[in-house]
Amino acid sequence: MKFRILAPLILAASTSLAMAGQPVEVLLNEGCMCCHEWIAHMQAAGYTAHATEMDYNALASRKTALGIPGDAVSCHTALVGGYAIEGHVPAALVDRLLAERPDAVGLAAPGMPLGSPGMGADADAEPFDVLLIRKNGSTEVFATVQPDKG
Repeated sequence: MKFRILAPLILAASTSLAMAGQPVEVLLNEGCMCCHEWIAHMQAAGYTAHATEMDYNALASRKTALGIPGDAVSCHTALVGGYAIEGHVPAALVDRLLAERPDAVGLAAPGMPLGSPGMGADADAEPFDVLLIRKNGSTEVFATVQPDKG
């Protein structure tokens, strides 16, 4: 699936190669299929992903402990390079986060945006924001993504 990043995406040409093999620990609810689709998206981008299934309450507690605000929550949480990645964030934006290394908790694609990685191509998909989660719990737009409508 292809995505256009509408907000500036500044990466060195070698960034994706530098991220190849970077381990990603994905925490997800038992049996969540869209989470496994997102894992496949990350693996296609060169990441090495490992899934840990958790019950709903344990996963919710972990999100809170990681500093993910309630309005940024999605179905799964990933840990990569010292950051939390909440939900269906495109791999290119994880690459950017790891290249820029901001002082932050991580990134979030709140909810489950149609057309985001793992959520399929959909004619009704709309652009969605990926948020940078600051350590104080505030968020700001890191990038706006235009999904490929298939």
